[in-house]
Amino acid sequence: IISPQANKPVMGIVQDTLCGIRKFTLRDTFLDWSAVQNILMWVPDWDGNVPIPAILAPKPLWTGKQILSMTIPVGINIVRAPEVSSPNPVEDDGMLIENGEIIYGIVDKKTVGAAQGGLVHVVFREKGPEACRGLFSGLQMVVNYWLFHNGFSIGIGDTIADEKTMDHITNRIAMAKAKVYKYIEQGQRDEIKAKPGMTIRESFESEVNAELNICRDDTGRHAEKSLKNDNNVKQMVVAGSKGSFINISQMSACVGQQSVEGKRIPFGFKHRTLPHFAKDDYSPEARGFV
Repeated sequence: IISPQANKPVMGIVQDTLCGIRKFTLRDTFLDWSAVQNILMWVPDWDGNVPIPAILAPKPLWTGKQILSMTIPVGINIVRAPEVSSPNPVEDDGMLIENGEIIYGIVDKKTVGAAQGGLVHVVFREKGPEACRGLFSGLQMVVNYWLFHNGFSIGIGDTIADEKTMDHITNRIAMAKAKVYKYIEQGQRDEIKAKPGMTIRESFESEVNAELNICRDDTGRHAEKSLKNDNNVKQMVVAGSKGSFINISQMSACVGQQSVEGKRIPFGFKHRTLPHFAKDDYSPEARGFV
């Protein structure tokens, strides 16, 4: 479980369980009496004691943190400071586990992944390999059972930004294309000056590449900001189970300029990239802007 090469775990919670464990430990995840009774059957070495519910009225409700804490061995302590130092973080960031109880923090890849100083590493060091094996089994059985009944899926709707964001993306791409056409006109009129160490053609390609990359980054940032916290793609990325914010921006905004050896797609056919374009077409689409 622990690699002597880097003194950190080579095993950790991944994929479905990692995505589910983050959802399970959010502050608004509650379980009623029947759900708790069912889920406790999946806790290894359960001693038969049901924890006191976090909410008593109008009906007893338990938090996901409480149930997950039952799979963590007693005597385990982890402190990871929140971004804004506070004894009670508003954003529920950071992590505090005291004597095997999760006090605050959302469990994600930093806590249960193959990370140095994470839960897997601490349990292995403090309690040994058997307890660590039990932790893996417990976390996965409890979380997978809950996720199976709670459900999680991704649809096309998760990649579509709101109308205001889509308008910004469309306008920004149109502006970038207009600038590229302006560069093409300047090139045709022989008005482009060569940059130091570059030919005129290389200078032209450099300007176009830079403009299209700025456009991709800008539209991607807007698409990323527009997604709500309950967006399913964003939840996977934040949990660390799959994907990245670049994937989100490429799905919602634009894939961007495709490069080969740091340059735009070269002419593979005679004076054009593909037979579907006119010859000597230097526009963004004809040279690999998606």
